[in-house]
Amino acid sequence: MATTKNKSAPPPPPDEPTVPLLAETQRRYLNYALSVITSRALPDVRDGLKPVQRRILYTMTHDQNLRPDGRYKKCAEIVGDVMGKYHPHGDSAIYEAMVRMAQPWSLRAPLVDGQGNFGSLDGDGAAAYRYTEAKLQKLAMELVAELKQNTVPMKDNYTAERREPVVLPARFPNLLVNGASGIAVGMATSIPPHNLEEVTEACVALIDDSKLETKDLLKFVKGPDFPTGGWITSSKAEIRAVYESGQGAIKCRGEWEHEEGKRGASQVIVTSIPYAVNKSTLVEQIAEIVMGKKVPGLLDVRDESTDDVRIVLELKKESDPAVVMAYIYKHTALQTNFNVNLTCLIPTEVPEIQAPDRLDLKRMLQYFLDFRLDVVTKRFQHEYDELRRRIHILEAFAKAYDVLDEIIRIIRKSEGKQDAAEKLMAKFEFDAEQTEAILEMKLYKLARLEILAITSELKEKEAAAKEIAAILKSEARRWTVVKKELQEVAKQFADKRRTKISGAGDEPEFDPEAYIVQEDVKVLLSRDGWVKRVREIKDLSTTRLRDGDSLLAVASGSTKELVVFFSNYGSAYVSRIVDMPATTGYGEPVQKLFKFDDGEAVIGMISLDPRVLFDKDKDGKRLMMAVKRDGMALRFDLTPHLEVSTRAGRKFCKAVAGSEVVGVMPVFAKDTLIVASQHAHVLLFDAAEVNELAGPGKGVTAIKLKPDDKVVGFALARQRGDGLTVETESGRAITVTRENQQTASRGGKGIQVVKRGTVKWVSPPPEMIEIPQAQA
Repeated sequence: MATTKNKSAPPPPPDEPTVPLLAETQRRYLNYALSVITSRALPDVRDGLKPVQRRILYTMTHDQNLRPDGRYKKCAEIVGDVMGKYHPHGDSAIYEAMVRMAQPWSLRAPLVDGQGNFGSLDGDGAAAYRYTEAKLQKLAMELVAELKQNTVPMKDNYTAERREPVVLPARFPNLLVNGASGIAVGMATSIPPHNLEEVTEACVALIDDSKLETKDLLKFVKGPDFPTGGWITSSKAEIRAVYESGQGAIKCRGEWEHEEGKRGASQVIVTSIPYAVNKSTLVEQIAEIVMGKKVPGLLDVRDESTDDVRIVLELKKESDPAVVMAYIYKHTALQTNFNVNLTCLIPTEVPEIQAPDRLDLKRMLQYFLDFRLDVVTKRFQHEYDELRRRIHILEAFAKAYDVLDEIIRIIRKSEGKQDAAEKLMAKFEFDAEQTEAILEMKLYKLARLEILAITSELKEKEAAAKEIAAILKSEARRWTVVKKELQEVAKQFADKRRTKISGAGDEPEFDPEAYIVQEDVKVLLSRDGWVKRVREIKDLSTTRLRDGDSLLAVASGSTKELVVFFSNYGSAYVSRIVDMPATTGYGEPVQKLFKFDDGEAVIGMISLDPRVLFDKDKDGKRLMMAVKRDGMALRFDLTPHLEVSTRAGRKFCKAVAGSEVVGVMPVFAKDTLIVASQHAHVLLFDAAEVNELAGPGKGVTAIKLKPDDKVVGFALARQRGDGLTVETESGRAITVTRENQQTASRGGKGIQVVKRGTVKWVSPPPEMIEIPQAQA
């Protein structure tokens, strides 16, 4: 039997220093946050680009030579090169960034010329990158044209195998022209696009007078200029506040015009939409308004857009287009706020490091201009160095021509190129660079005409070098060059402003009343608190109610008028009749319309339509009578309850546990109040004896009750025969009127109309059923 040898255990690992979890987590999250801020989400104030955008443009220029006058190349190849050489992130992020730079509705001045499906205003995505092609736009060349002139700092790519620019030598303020948006860690940016000509004019003005402030620059930069057009309705003061603080909201809305369709039909044509609004979503929002019949004059909507926006709204002939559009602006994305946040990366003392900051308009332009001056200075320095290098060679050629025979003799007798170079440098004091140029010179350069050309070129180069040296010594002259080049870019690429600025505008304000179809209806309220609105009802007994429920009140009135509900907790809830649920079914619980407390229920309702509202008394008031379970009563003025209330309602009396309100009804000074208790005690007295309260209160004693008794109902007798009927548990019914019972004073015990049993219910209910019905 084989045996196994025990192997010794490996030695324990050496002790490693421990790091607190909190400190390590904070360090790593900070590193992540800084990476997102500086390397992904925020644009650079100098060239207006995020790293992925900069790398796309650099790859298309430096690695693939996709210039505007050249051919297109598959986007898949471009994305692959960007990802493999410069941008260590996903291909989808790179492609989405490139697609956005090609969309004329996303950028005010697109930088990529796309061929194929690059999406649409409806939110459609671009085709896969294997199907699309791209090259650079002409304006993009103004961002990269000076790359080869040592104008910007370079850094290693993520593999340290290549070099890439820290920033592009932009010849125009791309950050303001095309804007930017992004979300970093703890900060975000949202910079709107602007008009190239306006921004350039502001830059030129700031060059001429560096003391100008943001308010002065706004004479040139009127506000954002969105590629989708539209109107800016913010006031000048609001726009100024946004640009001075670096944040705020700009109010935007789409444009429309009124047209007469076929056979006199009325149409509204929406010709532009706010920036970053999805057109298909907007059309769906308008369609929902049409389907819900929320605007009486709006019949249909359809999208007839091609390259230009054209959304057609069909209206009734008599409809006011301005009123219809006021509702559309209020309830759809056709009017929206663009939230501005001018946060971007600004340069630091270390060329490869940028810091985030929120700027005002002047600082944004000043950072760009300072950068532009630095680029121009480095470009001239590069040109000067190249000129001096060429002059150095030309001087050697000119000197060599004078001793040409001797140079030829030395070369012929030399042992080789190295030997010839050493002898020439020793004989004529040429340096290595000059000697190399002489030895590499072709024989035809020895002709007399070629020597004359060299002499002429030398003079030209020396003159040019002298001119550039003068420019390098004069900052004022370099600022002149910056200004001239800005004006040249604007002259070549600027176009007219697309977004109009109208301030408050002449559009009508949104008025909810203008969209209500006026018609006479009835509001039905059940005892269980279910409410509904119907156009017509011939027989109240036929209305649909839930099992065990019964009708409590009916209110007639126009859909544009109000209705007030009274609750057992002493609150009045006022709402528009049009807001009552329109249905032939059971309706909806009234608690869905208002904010009720636990145990709160509706005990009455009255229409505030002037045609059915009861008349005022001699004091010009409309008084209501409220009676509570504990025998207290009060009169209150209806005037504070003639306007729409909040969902919490308004108090008309104080009701506590055991003293909830039984009912509320209109009262006049000469009315007689008839109160009935559960033990069949009935008291009649003049309603004027109940005090009128100026505000919510407990009221006064109407009937004195025993501890185990409570009020079950009341009525107001106004004319002969008015009264109430009480029915006992045994089914016996007794009608009480002023004619068959004696009137007493307030606060008495009343007369016991039934010796045995208790009262089951009181009829008619203490609500205004007859008055709305009679007036409807």
